This record gives sequence, C-alpha cells and structure tokens, in this order.
Amino acid sequence: MIKAFIFDLDGVLVDTAKYHFRAWKALANEIGIDFTEKENEQLKGISRKESLELILGWAKLSISEDRKLELMEMKNTWYLQFVENMDASELLKGVREFLAQSKSLGLKIALGSASKNAIPILEKTDILTFFDAIVDGNHTTKSKPDPQVFLMGAELLEVKPEEAVVFEDSLAGVQAAKTGGFTAIGIGSEKVLTQADIVYKGISEIDPKSLLKDF
Repeated sequence: MIKAFIFDLDGVLVDTAKYHFRAWKALANEIGIDFTEKENEQLKGISRKESLELILGWAKLSISEDRKLELMEMKNTWYLQFVENMDASELLKGVREFLAQSKSLGLKIALGSASKNAIPILEKTDILTFFDAIVDGNHTTKSKPDPQVFLMGAELLEVKPEEAVVFEDSLAGVQAAKTGGFTAIGIGSEKVLTQADIVYKGISEIDPKSLLKDF
C-alpha cells in the first residue's frame, strides 16, 4: 500500500534547470571551456561538487581544493541571483494541484533533492507547507544514484521504501529510487528514463488517486 510520495525538485516541481545551466555555463566559461545543454544533462541529480569534478574532467584541468571551493561558491552565487525573483509562476504545470490532491488523500509528502537551496525555492514558489519532510544537499553525504536521499526521506516520513513513490526527472534519480526499493515515476523522456516503472511528460498528466490504484 502506497503511503507517501517523495519528489525531486528541479525538473519535477519547478523549472530551475535553466538557471543551473546558465550558472554552470558561466562557470565553465570562467575557466576557459565551452558548456552545452548536452553536458548539462549529465549534471542532473548529482551534487555541486560532483558536477564541478565532471566539468574539470571534461576540460582535463587539475586545480587545488581551495580553488574548487571558490568555483562552487561562484556558481552558487550566480544561481541564487538567477532564482532571486522566483515565484509561484515557476511551478511546473499541475504541481500545486497534484500536491493538494495528494494531501487530501492522506498521503505523506517529502522532498528528496541534491539542491542545497531547496527550502528557499519552496518558499518562493509557495509550496513549502505541503511537505512533511525535506531532505536536500545540506543533509546528504552521497549523491544519486545512491539512494541515501530517498531512504532518509522515507525514514523521516516513517514509511518503508515499498510504501513510497519517487518522482524523478533524471536517470541518476530513477536509479537511486529503484536501488532503494521504491516505485519510480519518471518525469520527462521515456528514452532517457528507461529504468522508471512508468514515465509521464509532466506532473499534470498524473492523477494521484488513479496512481494509487495502479500501484
């Protein structure tokens, strides 16, 4: 029996992927390399540190740990500047309605995101009150596809993995959910999210009540 929903943030609930892309592109250009949306796809669902390591690897650059910290802070500063003016209009289609319907069905709701800025974004988009638990990059030590973030979310909600559905837009996130024993709903492309139990183009296509019956 499904008792809880656990959501990724970027690309599932809010459209902040474009801001991450702009910030990473600015940082890549800062160290003299190009950065396209193709590379950006590989950064979805993983931590800021791991993202930087990938970029440095593509550029074949070796830098000090202090410089890495400086670059990560630079990227985050740019990102926060981009999201400063976010509001509820940045929610993806159908998200508020889906969260409200899920709560009305008595489901527990958690966030499981690599973002370290999750709470401010949930506040700016006016959906923070829907969440019973939040696990983000400030709480985890392992990145997706490790299931830590979702296992922590389930623990906080006091449910077993098999009692929760995870909503993810990244392959790493879907892999994390499946590894942890959760049902994984992919949000995006079936060609990318091949390991998901089922894939939808967006939250607006899903009816919570029907979903519970299916699982």
